Amino acid sequence: MRGAVKLLIGLGVVGALLVAADRVAVGVAEDQAADAAVSSGWLTGKPDVEIGDIPFLTSAVAGELDQVSLSSDGMTVTDGKEKVTVHSFRANLSQVKFTDSYRGVTVGRGDGQGVVDYKELAKFMNGSGLLGLEYAGPGTVKAAVPGGGIEGKLRSEGNDLVVDNLQLTGAASVLKGVAGDRLKPQRYHLAGLPKGLSLAEATPEAGGVRLRFTVAPGTSLGR
Repeated sequence: MRGAVKLLIGLGVVGALLVAADRVAVGVAEDQAADAAVSSGWLTGKPDVEIGDIPFLTSAVAGELDQVSLSSDGMTVTDGKEKVTVHSFRANLSQVKFTDSYRGVTVGRGDGQGVVDYKELAKFMNGSGLLGLEYAGPGTVKAAVPGGGIEGKLRSEGNDLVVDNLQLTGAASVLKGVAGDRLKPQRYHLAGLPKGLSLAEATPEAGGVRLRFTVAPGTSLGR
């Protein structure tokens, strides 16, 4: 009986050590993945990384992880002139393989999303004669012009943000003759997106424009 008790205690200790080793290993891997996201230019600040594969060591030995997520406020996009911050960026990655002694990461599949607030996004409109930018309802944004306003539909087209179907509001009869250029579709190309990311969708919401991205298969992160 005593022998059985000792055996059970021994197995329990071994199990606890294995779990502890697994948690240490996943912590190291998460830290390395976070460093890879920064060194590759995906993010300007080190993100929070969570590996959901349990046990981690089993997946690591198999050479592929299927539940990796990273989140950060440190992502930026640019139209080639102005740079804006994407808040609450989160990416979900699968078929993830570590390379170069865990200093690099190759992603098989993934997607991500984040929000750009309207004050930030308005930077893209500098020089357009449009003042500010606000939510105006599902799929719609609005901006002010002297004496009135303009509303339009915001959407994505490839890696471009497009505002079209523009209509004058307020003192439209006064502005109609002088706002021709402002009624033309506005297009802002998101140049220099982090490698492997493509813009999939842009959706106006009350708190900002939600940008959704796809990750190209085989995208490599790291030094």
